[in-house]
Amino acid sequence: MDFNYSNRVTELLNKLNIFMVKYIYPAEKVFKQELKENRSKVPQVIEDLKLKAKEENLWNLFLPDEKLGSGLSNIEYATLCEVMGRSLIAPEIFNCNAPDTGNMELLLNYASEEQKNEWLYKLLDGKIRSAFCMTEPAVASSDATNITTSITSDGDHYIINGSKWWTTNAAHPNCELLIVMGKTNPNAPKYNQQSQILVPMKTKGVKVIRRLTLYGYDESPHGHCELSFNDVRVPKGNLILGEGKGFEIAQGRLGPGRIHHCMRLIGAAERALEAMCIRSNNRVAFGKKLSEQGSIREQIAQSRIDIEQARLLVLKTAWSIDKFGAKKSRDQIAMIKVSVPKMACNVIDRSIQAHGAAGFTDDFFLAASWANSRGLRMADGPDAVHSETIAKLELKKFEN
Repeated sequence: MDFNYSNRVTELLNKLNIFMVKYIYPAEKVFKQELKENRSKVPQVIEDLKLKAKEENLWNLFLPDEKLGSGLSNIEYATLCEVMGRSLIAPEIFNCNAPDTGNMELLLNYASEEQKNEWLYKLLDGKIRSAFCMTEPAVASSDATNITTSITSDGDHYIINGSKWWTTNAAHPNCELLIVMGKTNPNAPKYNQQSQILVPMKTKGVKVIRRLTLYGYDESPHGHCELSFNDVRVPKGNLILGEGKGFEIAQGRLGPGRIHHCMRLIGAAERALEAMCIRSNNRVAFGKKLSEQGSIREQIAQSRIDIEQARLLVLKTAWSIDKFGAKKSRDQIAMIKVSVPKMACNVIDRSIQAHGAAGFTDDFFLAASWANSRGLRMADGPDAVHSETIAKLELKKFEN
């Protein structure tokens, strides 16, 4: 395994770090202020910085396709993704934000040419946003075979009925596309019942019920929404790949996406540790700096150990996907999905503790970063589901 940076990655990394310091970090306060004034509008600072990112060719870095994206491998992009993860507003500015990245890869790999022409290129250009609708409020959606949303054939159309929630981006003013997972044939074999279909956001019968909060944060302007689909009619040409292909598409979509989540969390943890060290060097309690207190030093040391371990596991996973594919890297993908969000939560929580009561406020980035990290322990499946996968694959090695 070779984790060394290529010359191109080194150049991009330097440009990205400069961009973060010069534009992203200063924009965080502006973003909060503009959002406070109008939570239903994309802050202008985001739109302005997206143009700058395009100008500096820091755009669509996630996409391995050389014609449409950066042409970087998973392991090459991982380092860049970590830097973006240091700020909650950065990924959108570089058009490297979830769930759009996963949706763009899905369209690139599985959509028809007509579907790509209608949706993919607008997403790649950052003109629109998209959402992925799988999780449902009435069933345990960590087992996707439970989903009940129906996609029923009716002549040259499909009719969709059901409810979805935690649909990230659905509240975004620029969200124009929903990718909906539902059942086209409940009587087919277990993993061939589901299909995925493209639904324009403005289609009659699509309704945003409410915007959900994550530990009190509504994560405007994109938000996480509960949606209802009431006799939503779309052309059969909107079905992706074919009936019964929903699981195949979902598995292809989630591998790289989980690496992106985890690398962003490592970036968040790095920034939290930096904040903890700075705070500890500048605060005095009981006659000496916090950084001179044994308990604080132990927490700083443990945080550095935890981050380094997590990063190496994610890089190994990225290397494995590049070399062997996502399917043969299932155990490692599951391992990072369990371990990295936990690590990030722990490191950020230690930093919050070192900041005292201020750590709970929005005066610092820590509270929002912790909430985001804790949410990612559930996104793309809870810990228990991934642990089950790890155990099954491990036990299989010792079957007679």
